[in-house]
Amino acid sequence: MILITTAGKVGSAAAQRLVELGVPVRVLARNREKAVALAQAGVDVFHGDLDDSQSVEEAFRGVSGVVLVTAPVVSQELRVIDNAKRADVGHIVKITTKATANSSIARRRNHVAIEDALISSGLPHTFLRNNAYMQNFLMAAPAIAETSSFRTAAGDGRVGYVDARDVAAVAAEVAAAPAGHVGKTYWPTGPEALSADEVAGVLTKVTGRKVTFQPITYEEQKQAMISVGVPEHIAEDNARAVALMAEGDCDFVTDDVAELLGRPATSFEQFATGYAKVFA
Repeated sequence: MILITTAGKVGSAAAQRLVELGVPVRVLARNREKAVALAQAGVDVFHGDLDDSQSVEEAFRGVSGVVLVTAPVVSQELRVIDNAKRADVGHIVKITTKATANSSIARRRNHVAIEDALISSGLPHTFLRNNAYMQNFLMAAPAIAETSSFRTAAGDGRVGYVDARDVAAVAAEVAAAPAGHVGKTYWPTGPEALSADEVAGVLTKVTGRKVTFQPITYEEQKQAMISVGVPEHIAEDNARAVALMAEGDCDFVTDDVAELLGRPATSFEQFATGYAKVFA
């Protein structure tokens, strides 16, 4: 049994892929109603909370492997690692990103703390350091549909955007057959790095109408997120991450997805085509 710690975009897709592979999978979900589709697909949905030690412990019954994915919240992931250690779990796939202990981005510092704890635990593990998700553009989809434009602080920076479903598929493949992946770090990306202007060009192509990119400052990016209800500390973190894109922070592409899945990574055009009605 593989335990997936959340039912978000990566966790849900990974669970569905494991079902397709014929691997028993359990998802720990705080909101059972939001996981109805997973239950219908054959996933064992465990109603619990990562902040509740007892429910996490119960979720580990019969578990042999873990896909570890949260916001990230350090206390939650450390709780999972502690329980995995007690349960003598055979392998953990940790969903992470480019991370350093001195990063200006809090979530990257959080990832480092979690990774260090996982390494110290002695548990066999694999890191997936994904690039920025293509799905992030879905948050801008209403504005794109209404104004035929989007605004970010990414400037001219190029980004090797990755489809979250590709990250999930890689996580599922590694979790299902961890031999050969223990101790390794992979960097899932899409097949090309795109600037915001090039993203606008792709959206123009798939929607059939001109879509433009409007550069904004870090402060404007932060305020835009706050204005739609994002908590200020998260908005600040996200805005810093976007601003770093302008400096080339995410300008990298690897063949890891293709090599691990035996098929090409999803391109941004393929992603946008699938959501063309949303962007239009």
